[in-house]
Parts: sequence; structure tokens; C-alpha cells
Amino acid sequence: MEQRHLGRTGLRVSRIGLGTLTWARDTDERDAADQLKTFWEAGGTLVDTADVYADGGAEYLLGRLTEGLVPRRDLVIATKAGSVLDARRRCDGSRRHLLSALDASLERLGTDYVDLWQLHTFDPYTPLEETLQAVDTAVASGRARYAGVADFSGWQLAKAATWQLAAPDIRTRLAGTQMEYSLLQRGIEREVLPAALDLGIGVLPCSPLGRGVLTGKYRHATPADSRGASEDLAPFVAPYLDEAARRIVDAVAIAADGLAVTPLHVALAWVRDRPGVTAPIVGARTAQQLRASLSVETLSLPDEIRRALDDVSAPVHHYPDHDWSTL
Repeated sequence: MEQRHLGRTGLRVSRIGLGTLTWARDTDERDAADQLKTFWEAGGTLVDTADVYADGGAEYLLGRLTEGLVPRRDLVIATKAGSVLDARRRCDGSRRHLLSALDASLERLGTDYVDLWQLHTFDPYTPLEETLQAVDTAVASGRARYAGVADFSGWQLAKAATWQLAAPDIRTRLAGTQMEYSLLQRGIEREVLPAALDLGIGVLPCSPLGRGVLTGKYRHATPADSRGASEDLAPFVAPYLDEAARRIVDAVAIAADGLAVTPLHVALAWVRDRPGVTAPIVGARTAQQLRASLSVETLSLPDEIRRALDDVSAPVHHYPDHDWSTL
């Protein structure tokens, strides 16, 4: 698999990443092992997890699998901290919480360091300087090799990166930002993506298949074994089942027919090769599903198909993004 640099850093990662959101919850150890081995054998390196996935279970499972199944040195392990499973508070960017969370992640992962440590969300109640100083401490101590963020808005990303550049005693720079990005969700193109491009920060899209909708599985009905049929996850899928989404999914299906590939291939290739994108993060319930995503490696969309998909999925941006002077 092709390797790409994460932003303006020396860290190289596979241009498709493996997500572990369902590990130790919907994906058991056997299926997770099959996925990890399949990913590694295909040349994949970037494995993304978080301390709150299955309440730490995903990290623990990944740690078990790197003990004997896949060499730790062959993986770029990315994890996150800052989200809190507490009804009273959803995030905690304090130095106390972050560094304690990192130590707990390392113990579950069975490793001395993570390759990429990401702030899982922006904490409006903790001074940003305190949060970023904790990140710098983690990198300076060797517990994290690179740092990134997830679900930061454009101004939050720019503020964090600018503060790091301006602070004389801070050496750590943001390497990546993880955000939802797909043909059904192009919101990051408004501010986040331009900021990341300008700052040299690599983008790691999550939900690159539009929460599964871009595979075409929901075109005619909701499969009984899908997220859309799950009582817990149906609200997660529902926003992408409207008429606007249907037109995009139909266009993807037409493009797939013309290229003799699947809608999954078209949707994933589109986001993988967007400017600023380093590696979309894909999740799968089975190794078979993962193989389908990994087989996109040889596909590059023809310019005319890419432009057609750009047009049919174009988000509506007016003031102050463009054409505002004529409104």
C-alpha cells in the first residue's frame, strides 16, 4: 500500500487507516485479529483507536494482538484522549486528565509509546495553553511521537496550531486532524480543510463511506443487520438517508457501474485523493468487509467522474466563503 507523510512531518502512514471503533463491542477478538492481519498483510500501517472505544476495550484488544500477531514496529498506532464517558461532562482537556489517560492507554496497549496521540475533542472549559502544554509534555517524554486533534472546528484548529508556533517553550506541532469527511459530508471544506492545508496539518477523514450509506446498501431498503436497523445506531445513519443523499448515492452507483467497481470503491477513492487528505480511516465488522475497502488501492478516479461527483455533492457555501460581494 502507498505510504504518505502526515502533514509536514516525517511520519509516514498507509493511505488507508484501520479504525477500531467497534472492537471489543461489536467485533470480537477473533474478528479483530483477522482484520489486523489482513490490514498488515496488505501493507497497512495506521491503526486508529481511542481510550473511550468500548471503554478502553479496543485499546486492550489491540495491545493483545500486537503481542504476537503483528509486530509493534510495523504499525503506526494512533489513539485519542479527552473524551469522558460522563453524563455531566463530555470532555476534559486538563493536564491531569490527559496525562493520566495517556498512561492508561499505554498500559492497555502494552507499549511504551503511541505514534500519534490525538486530542479527541476541544474542551472549552480548560485553557487551551494547559491542554497543549500537556501534549508537549507527552511528546517530550517520549510517550507520544506525534500529536494531533479530532473534531476541532476551523478556528479551534488554527488557534491551537498558532499558539504552538508562538509559544517559545513549546516544540510540539500538530501533525494531523481527524474529522468526518465524505461525499455526503463535505462540511470540513468550509474552514477546517483550508486551515489544515495552510498549516501543513494532515487530514484523517473518519466515516469516509458516509456512515455506510455510500456503499449503496440503503438504496432500496434498510438491511436487517445494518447500523440503520440498530436501535442504538439508527439515529447515526438517519441524517444521510434523505433525498439529497439519495441523489449522491445514485451518482456514485452510476460511476461504479461505468468503472466496473463497487460504490464503496468510488466513494473511498474520491475522499482518499482529496487535497490535504493523508488517509481515510475505515472500519469494518469483518475481514471480508475490510478487504473490500483495501482493494481500492489500485483505483484512481478519472477526472471527468471526479468532477461529476464534485458537482453532485457540492455543499452550499455563500457568505462569507465566496460570492458574498454580489449578495
